[in-house]
Amino acid sequence: MARPMTMTEKIFAAHAGLPEVQPGQLIEAKLDLVLGNDITTPPAIKEFEQISDKVFDKDKIALVPDHFTPNKDIKSAEMAKTMREFARKHNITHYFEVGRMGIEHVLLPEQGLVAPGEIIIGADSHTCTYGAVGAFATGVGSTDMACAMATGETWFKVPASIKVELTGKLAKWVSGKDVVLKLIGMIGVDGARYQSLEFAGEGIASLTMTDRLTIANMAIEAGAKNGIFPVDAITRQYLDGRVKKPYTPVAADPDAEYVRTVTINLSELTPVVALPHLPENVRPVSDIAPTPIHQVVIGSCTNGRIEDLAQAAAIIDGHQVHEDVRAIIIPGSQAVYLEAVKLGYVEIFVKAGAVVSTPTCGPCLGGHMGILAKGERAVATTNRNFRGRMGHVDSEVYLAGPAVAAASAVLGRIAGPEEVA
Repeated sequence: MARPMTMTEKIFAAHAGLPEVQPGQLIEAKLDLVLGNDITTPPAIKEFEQISDKVFDKDKIALVPDHFTPNKDIKSAEMAKTMREFARKHNITHYFEVGRMGIEHVLLPEQGLVAPGEIIIGADSHTCTYGAVGAFATGVGSTDMACAMATGETWFKVPASIKVELTGKLAKWVSGKDVVLKLIGMIGVDGARYQSLEFAGEGIASLTMTDRLTIANMAIEAGAKNGIFPVDAITRQYLDGRVKKPYTPVAADPDAEYVRTVTINLSELTPVVALPHLPENVRPVSDIAPTPIHQVVIGSCTNGRIEDLAQAAAIIDGHQVHEDVRAIIIPGSQAVYLEAVKLGYVEIFVKAGAVVSTPTCGPCLGGHMGILAKGERAVATTNRNFRGRMGHVDSEVYLAGPAVAAASAVLGRIAGPEEVA
């Protein structure tokens, strides 16, 4: 009889053709999807062409030009061209050109390309986002991506798991971003190093898919190999009409082994901010002294979904962006952008003095569309606030959810939503 297993262990066992796996075991597993973007795919292509002239499955590769696009300079244009030509040469089904693309980790779930029980690797560290739908998903390097495009397989060391027990229900203006920042603040940026964060508990039922996608997205910021949620009615409702392929959800065995359990009462959470220069430097926004800011970014693969923009619009509506602040709104996909137009959010943002961008990773990685100068501070709904992450090495990034970011844009300082709404 197989040993009791966690969700991640069950997915690994199924894809490795084994009755069971255990932490520390090395396995080779079949892949359901291989992802790359305009930065990581060109070097993967170079390596791929040394070992193969044919991809393993044109339907199981997704290529998304989202980091430096629309092309910010000549080098970026060349990288995007390399990926585009590769996609055409190999008839890649899921290549998303500018105008049809989105930020990869917003786009793929939206398009139904990720499903429960799957193994997905991506040459981007926030590939762990797809754990929100009950998949094992993790980031890899470009050489791993190259080999995966050729073979459809890769190797893993099975991670141990941490159970994150969620109880209670979120209050108004508190979102998945506050949950994951609270978790990272509790365990640290290396608190789950090469371990799986497995979310459980009755509190999950109160979390929207947007909350779950945000939480899973930042699992890597705690050092985790992946983050994963169980499949429930909310997951199935989200997947219905999106995912066209068959899938097999997994559930952890009741007596599965965890290295530890971390408990978070959602009812006790308030809006928080992660101070420079680590996501673990978490404080309630109410405890932060008045801190003037110069820029606000609302978007990214962490918080670029329509519910995120809805929260920001609800706070900004009827107000003006502070005269000292540049507010940059970045919808996570073309579909999100269009929905924001239909619902009037874009008009609210523009009338308030914000700029609304095409979908792009842009400023999150210090690429374009909002680079910080020396001494400038930004409040951002992005996922990392390392020194120099959004621009000059002497700039600062404060991580927060859409509610805090929107309130800060209006008041010109780090602020809580209750101060505005």
